[in-house]
Amino acid sequence: MARTKNQGERRRQIVAAAQRAVVKHGLARVRLRDVADEAGLTAGAVLYYYDELETLLLEAHHRAIERFCRDREAAVDAAADPHEKLVAAVRAGLPTGPDDELVRMLYEFEGPAFRNRTFGALNHAYFERQVGIYHAILAAGEATGVFRLTAAARVIARNLVALEDGYGFYVVLEDSDIDTAGAEQLILSYAQTATGAAFRSDVT
Repeated sequence: MARTKNQGERRRQIVAAAQRAVVKHGLARVRLRDVADEAGLTAGAVLYYYDELETLLLEAHHRAIERFCRDREAAVDAAADPHEKLVAAVRAGLPTGPDDELVRMLYEFEGPAFRNRTFGALNHAYFERQVGIYHAILAAGEATGVFRLTAAARVIARNLVALEDGYGFYVVLEDSDIDTAGAEQLILSYAQTATGAAFRSDVT
């Protein structure tokens, strides 16, 4: 089989298909055939670009993290001051609802982190990257006197990420009574206590 001239585009298509397959079947049950079906290719064609399913799944996980974090960092950069940046960070860190495929896929990869060191390292790096976003906002706010932090900036940043991970799970869970707006309010209530600042969730 001859490789397509645009190998990068073909790989992106296969990775996108893998992400859809993980959401549809679950990480523990997804098979090479599921990915091939989503991509409209044969299993052999998929293996021509990725030598095994785990390699492809790792790439899918990595690209999902990159997309999620880049979008979030862009939202924070576009905000004007520490108040707006923190609200933007919370909002961009939460799933939009049960049909948010990107976030659902990222949750699928949390279980294997207990047994797979590679997945575990990726999840840890993902967590720390998000902590870094909050830490920069909190440190800047404290330095300018906008925030009066009740704990070290890194401690508050880690708590914020943990809260959005926990509430985000229930946002994507079917029939949950926690939606995106409710999760945002709950996280901002902690942020208000931790920073001494009032936050408006209607900031756009």
